[in-house]
Amino acid sequence: MTLKDSKETTHSGELTIQLEAIHPSDIFGLREERLRLLKKLFPKLRIVVRGNEVKVIGDDEELSFFEYKFKLLLDHFEHFGKITDEIILEIIASGKSQNLADIIDSDSSGVLLHGRNGMIIKARTPNQVRMVESFKTHDMLFAIGPAGTGKTYTAVALAVRALKNKEVRKIVLTRPAVEAGENLGFLPGDLKDKLDPYLQPLYDALRDMIPPAKLETYMEDKTIEIAPLAFMRGRTLGNVFAILDEAQNATENQLKMFLTRMGQSSKFIITGDITQIDLPRNQTSGLIIATRILNKVKGIDFIFLNEKDVVRHPLVTKIILAYEGGKGDADKKVPG
Repeated sequence: MTLKDSKETTHSGELTIQLEAIHPSDIFGLREERLRLLKKLFPKLRIVVRGNEVKVIGDDEELSFFEYKFKLLLDHFEHFGKITDEIILEIIASGKSQNLADIIDSDSSGVLLHGRNGMIIKARTPNQVRMVESFKTHDMLFAIGPAGTGKTYTAVALAVRALKNKEVRKIVLTRPAVEAGENLGFLPGDLKDKLDPYLQPLYDALRDMIPPAKLETYMEDKTIEIAPLAFMRGRTLGNVFAILDEAQNATENQLKMFLTRMGQSSKFIITGDITQIDLPRNQTSGLIIATRILNKVKGIDFIFLNEKDVVRHPLVTKIILAYEGGKGDADKKVPG
C-alpha cells in the first residue's frame, strides 16, 4: 500500500496508523479474526482498532518491528487484494526481511494483477495474450472483436496495472453515449445518473480489480475518470492511460478527436465490435475507417479477436458462429 493510503505518527511507546482508502475489514476480517491473530503474534503490544484508526502501544523496539511488518501487510493487500491468516503468518511470524519487490517477484507468471479478494486477472486466450504483449511495444492499440472476447476487460486490467506500477498518473475511460438499438427515454437524476447506464461495463471491470474504498477514493480525486466521449473534446491527456470502449459507435470525427487527445507519456487502447454498430444508417463507424487509415502507422497495432477468444458462457461462442453463418440465409423463408 502506498504511503498516501496510510498515515502514521510515532510517540514514546505509541504508534498511530490512519488507514485511508482501505476498509478495516479488508485487513482485519469482518469479525476482526485477523486482528486477534495479530494480537497473538505481538503479545507485548496493545493493539486497538477504532474505525480506520489503528493505535498500538508498547515498547519502542517492538513498535518499530510492528510498523515495518504492518506496512508489508498493506503492500501485500495493495498488490494482491487479499489478506489471509497464512499471509499474516508468512509475513510477520517468519521474521524474514521482505519488501514489496520480493512479494511481487513471487507472483505467478502471466498474472496482470490481483483483483478483489485475490482474484487472479490474466490474459486467458491467445489474442488476449497478444494484446498484453503488443502493448509492451506500442503506445496505441486497437482491440477489435465480438462480444465476450475480453477485449475491454483486458484493457482495463492493463490500465489498472499501469496505475498501480506508477507508469501513468491517471486512468481515463470513455465510450460514446449511443443507445444500443433502444429508446431509453427520459432518465431521472443528475448528469452522472443519466450517463452511468452507458458506462456500466467499465464500472463492473473496475470493481473486480480495485477494493471498494480504494476505487471510491480514485473516483473522487479523478485518479480514475469515467466520462462520455463528447467530454474529451479540447483536452490533452498527458501521462494518462486512456481507453475508448465501444468505439464502433464513434463517428469518424469523434474517433479522430479522441485519438488526437494523446499527450506525452500516455497509452491508448481502443476497443470495439464492428458487428454491433448502433449508429444511424447514414453514418459510417469511425472504427471501420480507422482500421483502413491507421493500419500502417508505426507505434499503432491492431489485434483482432474472434469467437475462440470468448470467455463468457460456451453458448456465446455458438451464438456468434450462428449469427455469422446465418447472414447469408437472412432472406430465406422459414418453412411453416
